[in-house]
Amino acid sequence: MPAKITGGGQSVTLCPLSGVRKGVDGYMMADVIVVIILVLIIGSAVAYLVRAKRSGVKCVGCPAGGSCSGSRKVKKKKLAGTVIGKKTIQISGMSCSHCVMSVTDSLNRIDGVRAEVNLSKGNAVVSYDRDIDDNILKSAVEKAGFKVDSIHA
Repeated sequence: MPAKITGGGQSVTLCPLSGVRKGVDGYMMADVIVVIILVLIIGSAVAYLVRAKRSGVKCVGCPAGGSCSGSRKVKKKKLAGTVIGKKTIQISGMSCSHCVMSVTDSLNRIDGVRAEVNLSKGNAVVSYDRDIDDNILKSAVEKAGFKVDSIHA
């Protein structure tokens, strides 16, 4: 129950939850200003999210500026034939799971290649069922926006 204080011809009520004074004309002006500021901040955030999604951004807030593959589970690609070899690609510039998905998607678009990218090691292990030139692998990683440091069989 709110506490009511009277004196000097005016009545002031204290809110039991917030301790805010409620005068004759309602809550104090400072409370109104705080509410307006909160509404503006939340409204701006919602407007930003809506605009970003409408413009085709897959991942709002992504360090890649929203041009990443999104935050979805990467499906393991199945190769048509049996694996004849593996190569390890050392990659620099990856900083998040979105980067991993981008590199994985780019490498998996190559026929005969299945990639497993490891963020903490900064590499991709590529299994292949046919001969794949290193330049094709390098080009796919660079197309995703990252640098290939080395490729080892």
